[in-house]
Amino acid sequence: MPKTQASADKIIRTGPYPEFTLTAVLVGYALGVVITLSIGYACLILGFSIEGSEVAAILGFGILRGIMGRTSLIENNINQTIANTVNASSAGMMFTVPALFILGQTQFNAGLMILGCIAGGVLGVAFIIPLRKQMIEYERLSFPGGVAVATILKSPGAGICKAVLLLVGMAISGGVHFVSQKLGLEQLDVGGLIGMPGYMNGIWYVSLMTVGVGFIAGRGGFCFIIGGFVCYWILAPLLAAMQLLPSASAAGGLEAVKQTMPDYLRLTLFRPVGIGMLIGGALSGIVLALPLIVSAIRSMHTAARLKSPLSKDEMPIGLLYIGIACSAALLFVVSLLSVKEMSLLRGGLMALAGTVWIWISGVILSECIGRTNWSPLSGMTLVGVTILLAISSGLGDAAATISSVMVGAAACVAMAQATDLMLDLKTGYLIGASPKKQQICQFLSIWPGPILVMGLIFVLHKAYGLGSDRLPAPQASALAETMQAILGGQVPLQKYIAGAGLGALLSASGIGGLGILVGLGFYLPFDIVLTYSVGTALRLLTDRVKGQRFSEEVGIPVAAGLIVGEALVGVGFAMYFVIKGAMSG
Repeated sequence: MPKTQASADKIIRTGPYPEFTLTAVLVGYALGVVITLSIGYACLILGFSIEGSEVAAILGFGILRGIMGRTSLIENNINQTIANTVNASSAGMMFTVPALFILGQTQFNAGLMILGCIAGGVLGVAFIIPLRKQMIEYERLSFPGGVAVATILKSPGAGICKAVLLLVGMAISGGVHFVSQKLGLEQLDVGGLIGMPGYMNGIWYVSLMTVGVGFIAGRGGFCFIIGGFVCYWILAPLLAAMQLLPSASAAGGLEAVKQTMPDYLRLTLFRPVGIGMLIGGALSGIVLALPLIVSAIRSMHTAARLKSPLSKDEMPIGLLYIGIACSAALLFVVSLLSVKEMSLLRGGLMALAGTVWIWISGVILSECIGRTNWSPLSGMTLVGVTILLAISSGLGDAAATISSVMVGAAACVAMAQATDLMLDLKTGYLIGASPKKQQICQFLSIWPGPILVMGLIFVLHKAYGLGSDRLPAPQASALAETMQAILGGQVPLQKYIAGAGLGALLSASGIGGLGILVGLGFYLPFDIVLTYSVGTALRLLTDRVKGQRFSEEVGIPVAAGLIVGEALVGVGFAMYFVIKGAMSG
């Protein structure tokens, strides 16, 4: 009897583990606020966004498990899904809205901007949900960030060893990032030390997080690496041999544009072609995958009609249609009311263009982040704003600028929410969570982010000025400069078209996502590609020498720690800057 009683005492619960609970929702909202404010501020200083899922998962364990004694990892998954959804608006808005302040166009309606970004977020989520099975279950894209979060969530229940490996990776990555930030050693010019020509760009990005991402992606990011090497180690030497590169001192040369040779090549040649390749590759991929997309939507209809088990996994397709229709209508209202010069027809065209671009770019970015964990969000936003400026060009420069950024910000938030959802769904897939519950959480958590970020933007602009040395807002400044160039009639249309043709051909080759991956290598700075290649090489070497099991059991937890450690230190620096700014102000 005592033995039976002791066995009974060990039973913790019967039935399913807690998942979609009020506790998880409230903790997710609270962490989302903290992470959004910190990472939103960091975007204005660093020029890129920090992934919030890992941070939310770690902090969630501290609160849910450490303080409340709750042990359900799928409940913590709901917490990190909600927190990261709130945070997703920070990049989308910080890359776009500050451009209006930098250009001096501050007379826009902030309430409309918030409504537009909420509508955009709903559109991004609704458009990407039908592609979940295709990208996660059929194609089995790696989604390195999602794998890292799943590793974090599973580590406490998977044994002390994995948790220790993850913590070691966190400590190493966080320490290296802290030292590099304090000493200003964000890049190492290895090429210059060995006498490599400047146009070959031998500068390495100091980031163990990037190495970790490359390790987790493995073979999936190989073509991405090829794209970068083709640019600087094949095309650049060919251009130099043909004497087609500008000199440092010639009229109109590098001194005139105040750029280094690698920056000149990237900004004037490789990035525009890369953006075109991303667009062409994505469009080609959409055409090739259209039967599968149609099949996925049809299966959702069938599941809803027959009440099959599939209907329990996904949100009803009818609700998605309603969400898309209502959000597109709200985007039309935002376009129409953005400036008084807007006509009914032009507002409708802008809303239609924004809606279509949200769908196309959502597929592009999800494919990119699924294979490499890198998202060309700013590039897709730039193209979207270019399209919107073309539609609104007859309104005058001020009205065209405000209306384009208004709809462009909504599109950018939509892209960020789409990729965020796919990452979270990958995490849920790996730990056995309910896709439907995660999708519901995503919809419930879209609204706070735009409100928080808009308030933060106004406060920071009033205190320091957006675009200043203190808050340079690199992405928004680049957008502002590009918009001025577009309004001045200086769009690199030929490079976009050439890249689109090349990307479409590569994607039609039969190798999934080839045009997008190579285009991403063209688009991103080569220092990131070089560091990323180290992680990929280590993964291939580890698989060959130690076996795939070792890579999965040891390598991936360490790599996940490298991602988390640098992200946590990045958030720490952002919070430090916020506190220091508040105290000095």
